[in-house]
Amino acid sequence: METRVWRELTEKYWTTFSFVGLVAGTLLFAGSLTPTLLPRHYAVQGVLSGLAFAVGYAIGVTVVLVWLFLEIPELAGRVQRWSKWISSAVVAIVAIAFLWWDKVWQDSIRERMAMPPSEAAYPWRVAVIALVTALILISVARATRWLWHQVDRQIKRVVPRRVSYVLSLSVVTMLAVLLVNNVLGKLMLDAADATFLQVDRVVDEGIEQPSDVSASGSSVSLIAWDTIGRQGKRFIARGPTAAEIGKFWGSAVQEPRRIYVGMASRKTMSERAELALAEMQRVGAFERAVLVVATPTGTGWLDEGAVDPIEYMHRGDTAIVSMQYSYLPSWITIMIDPHRSRQSAQALFDVVYHHWKTLPHDARPKLYLHGLSLGSLGSESSADMFTIFEDPIQGAVWSGPPFSSPRWADAVRTRNPDSPMWLPQVGKGTMVRFTGRENALALPGAQWGAIRCVYIQHASDPMTFFSPHLLYRQPEWLVGERGPDISPYFRWYPVVTFLQTGFDIPMATSVPTGYGHNFAPESYIDAWLEVTSPREWSSEDTVRLKARFQRE
Repeated sequence: METRVWRELTEKYWTTFSFVGLVAGTLLFAGSLTPTLLPRHYAVQGVLSGLAFAVGYAIGVTVVLVWLFLEIPELAGRVQRWSKWISSAVVAIVAIAFLWWDKVWQDSIRERMAMPPSEAAYPWRVAVIALVTALILISVARATRWLWHQVDRQIKRVVPRRVSYVLSLSVVTMLAVLLVNNVLGKLMLDAADATFLQVDRVVDEGIEQPSDVSASGSSVSLIAWDTIGRQGKRFIARGPTAAEIGKFWGSAVQEPRRIYVGMASRKTMSERAELALAEMQRVGAFERAVLVVATPTGTGWLDEGAVDPIEYMHRGDTAIVSMQYSYLPSWITIMIDPHRSRQSAQALFDVVYHHWKTLPHDARPKLYLHGLSLGSLGSESSADMFTIFEDPIQGAVWSGPPFSSPRWADAVRTRNPDSPMWLPQVGKGTMVRFTGRENALALPGAQWGAIRCVYIQHASDPMTFFSPHLLYRQPEWLVGERGPDISPYFRWYPVVTFLQTGFDIPMATSVPTGYGHNFAPESYIDAWLEVTSPREWSSEDTVRLKARFQRE
């Protein structure tokens, strides 16, 4: 008896599915299997494809509801049956064909990134995970629809039918938004916040408080060691020493200066910035030849491959200052509070720049900016051009700028028409130049101006090339010449490419160095050489320095 009842309930459940929704969902599922910027693990691809199916199903159901709401006549009889048979056959063929090609498409990206091929069972694992994901999401949606019907039934008692549709939909939508934002979203954010806070408090093996009293975080430092945070401690303790740099040059050099203020060092950004300035003055940062104001990523991390080379180039006659503004990954921080990096970078740059301006021109360091990922967004916005043109800084190196970076967007938008979006050329290259995995900074006939700024970006970086416009418009970086790390099978599809590229963002660092959101030390070396133009530097020194970092 129980078995028969269960079977009847199951059959009733399946027969209530929308045919148009299933067709639209299957088409979006198939489209989600096509390649985008990064290769994906089968579990990630499965969840993505399941979400794409659910979104397609929702679009199909919406079309049907609008059709009924407008009271447009439906197909009937033999025409309806034949249309269902034909459309079912077509979408089934498309889905199977796309699953068949899925491994080929994924491997087309992996080959360009020097990664091993995916497993033979990849497509079928994707299909199973996608089916489970889609059923869960659609069940949640159908439960929401049931709630809407219950609310609509009550409202119909006092208002006309069409009015009740709008009112009940508004009520249920508001409840859903409140649930997602104030309950589920808050729980997830609190969990992430607690997790990454604990990670920030971890001290990596081999990281010890500096014994050199001139070092930031030492026993006599103005910045307490315990307040610096995990990434700050790594930055302070793992930088190259004067002995290591001296070995590279075969002569005595200075000890580089690194200053890092953690979130726990002071309560407010302005207080942390003032503390950084005081520590810089204590350790003699303004007496060095080169001074870099670096904005870290969301977790507070500064890429060793980005900051270490400049200390080798200038024989330790450098100072690098940075200030933590978060301990969450950049892709989370950019969703919940993208302004945090800008505010922090602005606060630090302002105090450093205003003090730097008071120093004699012939007795102050050259001043540069640096930022990676969310740090790039903050750093590029920190220096107000109208202010610094009065007394200009010397330049900047920014890598992996997020899609919401305003200065980067302006530079890309005003690029020369014959240059692609993934490797723009801006004007004559006197102030801003772009480069990628391969060095593209030596522009024929170009001469640098007083300020030298370099953007490092990869054509396969979703952090840079994601956009809300992908939802309905083909991106410029898929028009014409493609980046060297982009699959030739990559095609833009409405809605689908938006979902795919959005899923790529959290996975942007899961690929080898030199692709996605992972930047090679060699790229930073090329950039810093162009921007800082170190004295007595030769092409042989470049080869030696790149070899030095390749061995690590």
